[in-house]
Amino acid sequence: MARRLDGKKVAILVADGFEQVEMTRPREALKEAGAETKIVSLKPGKVQGMNHADKADQFDVDLTLEQARPEEFDALMIPGGLFNPDVMRTNEKAHNFARHFFRERKPVAVICHGPQVLINADLVRGRKMTSWPAIRVDMRNAGARWVDEEVVVDNGLVSSRKPDDIPAFNRKMIEEFAEGPHKSAVAA
Repeated sequence: MARRLDGKKVAILVADGFEQVEMTRPREALKEAGAETKIVSLKPGKVQGMNHADKADQFDVDLTLEQARPEEFDALMIPGGLFNPDVMRTNEKAHNFARHFFRERKPVAVICHGPQVLINADLVRGRKMTSWPAIRVDMRNAGARWVDEEVVVDNGLVSSRKPDDIPAFNRKMIEEFAEGPHKSAVAA
C-alpha cells in the first residue's frame, strides 16, 4: 500500500479490553500508508489490549476524550473486543466524538463489536454493515441493514466481522480514508 494517507490523521477510539489484533494490525497498515494515528481513550496513561479473554499488551494513550478534538482528525477507527465497545457504548463523550465524523461525512472504520459504539450513538440507522455475528440483532434493531460479509462499505463507513477479515478491512479502510469526506454519506 503506497503512502496514500500522507498528511491524514486518524483517531483510534479504544478503552481497556479492546481486541489487540483489531487495533494493532489496522494501525500498522494506516502507518504504512502514511497516516498519523492517535490512540484516544477515556483516561490517560495506558490502555489494555486483549487476546480474546486474556490480557495482552498495554498501549500508551495519546489523547483522552477530554483532550481530543474530532475536527483535528480526518478519519476514525474503532476496534472491537468484548469489553472495549461495551465501555465506550455507554459514554456520551465517545458518542459525540463519533457523531462528529458522521456529521462532517468523514470516513469511519469499525470491526467486530466496534459498531456497538455507533449503535448507542444512533449512527447505524439505514446503513449497510457487518459485525461480529453476536451483535447482529443489536445492529438490526438499531436500523442497520446487517449482512454476513468479510467487509462492507457504505458511503465511507467500513465494517468487518472478525480478525480473519483484517486484510480486507485494511484495504477498504485505507481506500475510504484516502478518499476523505463522502458527499453522499448520511449525516447524524
